[in-house]
Amino acid sequence: MAQTQSSLHQIATSVAAQLPEVSLSEPFGDGCLVHKVFDKVFMLSLYLKGHAIINLKVQPEHGAMLRDFYPYIRAGWHMNKQHWISIFADDNLDEQLVQDLVLNSYELVVAKLRKVEKQRVGLIKAFHTKSP
Repeated sequence: MAQTQSSLHQIATSVAAQLPEVSLSEPFGDGCLVHKVFDKVFMLSLYLKGHAIINLKVQPEHGAMLRDFYPYIRAGWHMNKQHWISIFADDNLDEQLVQDLVLNSYELVVAKLRKVEKQRVGLIKAFHTKSP
């Protein structure tokens, strides 16, 4: 089970690390990594009672559907239950889904940034898309 737990964090962190303007901190202490874009949280990576979980921002209607469909997705632990989900490490974890949900969480937060911050993210993305 430990391998599954670490793979959840590895998948999520590898996606987040490639996104523009992402910073990583531990404001809540050791073991709770907070991923932000321009100081706005889009992912938390932590262990809860020995189980790896990540918290991600979602649109409320998507969160409800995901929780209904995937047993390893639950309402966001210690977060707004409507706007956040927790994904628990699981042997049946869909890696592509985790990657997509990390990207979606990031994009939801970027959409709420100030205009100049959104433009900066857009320019960085465009630059990386054109690079060989």
